[in-house]
Amino acid sequence: MGRRRVVGEGRQSAGKGFSGLLSPGRIGRMDLRNRMFVTAMGVSLAEDDGTAGERLIAYHEEQAKGGAALIVTGVMGVAWPVGAVQPNQLGVSDDRFLPGLRRLTSRVHAHGAKIAAQLHQGGLVAAHSAQFGHPLWGPSVPGPFAGDFPDYFLPEELAAFGGSVVPSVKVLTTEDIATAVRHYADGARRAKEAGFDACEIHGGHGYLISSFLSPSTNKRTDEYGGPLENRARLMLEVLAAVREAVGPDFPVWMKLDSREFGKSVGTTLDDARMVARWLEAGGADAIAVTAYHDVGQAKLHSGSNIPHEPEMNIPAAIAIKGEVSIPIIASGRVEPDRGEQRFQEGAFDFLAMGRKVLADPHLPNKLAAGRPQDVRPCIYCYTCVSTAYVRQQVRCAVRSETGFEYLQDKANPPSGKRYVVIGGGPGGMEAARRLDAQGNKVTLIEQSDRLGGTLRFAALAYEPNERILEWLKREIEASNVDVRLKTTATPELLRTLEPDEVIVATGAVRDMPPIPGSDLDHVFSGDDMRKMMLGESSDALKRKTGLATRLATKIGAATGMTANLDFVRKATHQWMPLGDRVVIIGGELVGVELAEFLVERGRTVTVVEEGPKFGKGLTVVRRLRLIPELREHGVALFAEAKDIRITPEGVAFATPDAEAHLIPADTVIVAKGAHGDTSLADALRSNGFKVKEVGDCTGVGYIEGAIRGATRAVLGEEAIPQV
Repeated sequence: MGRRRVVGEGRQSAGKGFSGLLSPGRIGRMDLRNRMFVTAMGVSLAEDDGTAGERLIAYHEEQAKGGAALIVTGVMGVAWPVGAVQPNQLGVSDDRFLPGLRRLTSRVHAHGAKIAAQLHQGGLVAAHSAQFGHPLWGPSVPGPFAGDFPDYFLPEELAAFGGSVVPSVKVLTTEDIATAVRHYADGARRAKEAGFDACEIHGGHGYLISSFLSPSTNKRTDEYGGPLENRARLMLEVLAAVREAVGPDFPVWMKLDSREFGKSVGTTLDDARMVARWLEAGGADAIAVTAYHDVGQAKLHSGSNIPHEPEMNIPAAIAIKGEVSIPIIASGRVEPDRGEQRFQEGAFDFLAMGRKVLADPHLPNKLAAGRPQDVRPCIYCYTCVSTAYVRQQVRCAVRSETGFEYLQDKANPPSGKRYVVIGGGPGGMEAARRLDAQGNKVTLIEQSDRLGGTLRFAALAYEPNERILEWLKREIEASNVDVRLKTTATPELLRTLEPDEVIVATGAVRDMPPIPGSDLDHVFSGDDMRKMMLGESSDALKRKTGLATRLATKIGAATGMTANLDFVRKATHQWMPLGDRVVIIGGELVGVELAEFLVERGRTVTVVEEGPKFGKGLTVVRRLRLIPELREHGVALFAEAKDIRITPEGVAFATPDAEAHLIPADTVIVAKGAHGDTSLADALRSNGFKVKEVGDCTGVGYIEGAIRGATRAVLGEEAIPQV
């Protein structure tokens, strides 16, 4: 019993709509099967000694199986361990790295893909190697750190940095520069010996070469400082040395910052355009266009090379492409359909994707097969990016196998059994679709009238979440899963279904915490908000809302309008049954995302949080953007609030300095109190059923926790470790 798809559902002829991205390409003398690359990402999957082991090899092999034309490794240290920017970073600084690298290239080549080594020296950004006493290499002593970047880390995240180490800086002499150039050349020679098809020299992101190019970090007065041609000298010398080491026929290109955001003095687009001409004249076979930023400014960590704004770096790629005749490699939150359009417009020659292939490494093959709707979507939650900030290996919120491909031979999924899955949220849908794909008979029971659970409300507040919601729903619709909506899972019903196992994915319970005044009519719980926005009802809502609101909710539910999240998003810009002044009690993920939603709709918002930091539950990089943006939009944020109580006039509390506050409020929303609840699972066990729990019923883990729990329940705990 396999997967069933509705005949003709979303089908296209092979590659229809993506003829450009699927067309063969060429860089130098390297032929490529399409225009889609896996961009270099810091994934911390090498071994502790910098060698390529099975963990990293299996990760890249899956991308090769998925149809990418070329894979660019993450940063590969040419002076490893000096210059390493993360733990478990790949090295190419010694011949001892060659055996593992040869295994890597061989496994990638077996699936028809090419692979490029990204040559790297972290320079002034190599904080990881500094922890072990290695100096930071740079053109000059950098100025003092300034900015709000550290303010948005939770205490447990700061602990991941292993204490405060004040690194020493090695200001490079001309002899040191010659040594650094030799490191790159030797690394390129080894990469070629190991079977790599090309080399990408990392000339961006504040690393060694970039630090010489940027006037913000290069204060030298010799031939490597001052005017642009001097600041670009190291980059061009490295290119020349690498070219000499690998010969004229081996493809080599430079990853180049197109500009540095947030710096009063930094690399500009005009600089990059000029340098691009010099790179072409110096023998580069292509240019990978990227960007960098002032690392002190928190929100810019998702505002340059890993942008939050779609297609942010495409204009720079177009500008640089206008200066040279060699291929341009673009990247940065470009959806496949938009990538196809921009390619056809001539914006770039190759599209390098990172987050999207972590979510679905088989994206290129699915486009080629005419199945773009089957691509598991990235939701831009920054789980993958944030792992690097807390010194963990890469993982993906929507694809639990990412980073654990090497364990998949230990997967032991069941087949030919009967399952009942209770709860139609992300955990329940993920478990049901996986069990069905393995040939099990699956019944999915959901108490409400539609699938999605609290993911529907999360998708309303943060639109990218809707992509995984719709993908999961399509997967269920195209499967053999027997979906039973508006159904209560009782022991009596389950006995008629005779399951071999029951998976409980009922989500968290969201009680109103014992806050004085929480019973007032202008106070809403998180569940109240979810029901009101999505056209559902409850006795509490009937008491707290007026006739017009109840009527609108009833009409919206009856007509299906509130099932259309895009409609609700747009409609709530015009009308919501909330006052103008809103105080949210609770500053974790739900509270701050709700604050963003409300301030975008014209409300004056205050968030009151008992803890010391805002945004717990958000990934680091998403928090680095969201919290500063809330402040920019006038949201008042009060942390470490004590003695919180709600009055008819507003919310009263005290701050750590014992100052009393009373914030006027027309509406108060209590966005806290969620907790796991295993009572249903326990009751079913007592009735003799074999039961597993997944998702928020075991403790709030949000989307990643739900998806990972479901995957572990199906594939087994040895294949998918808990994180």
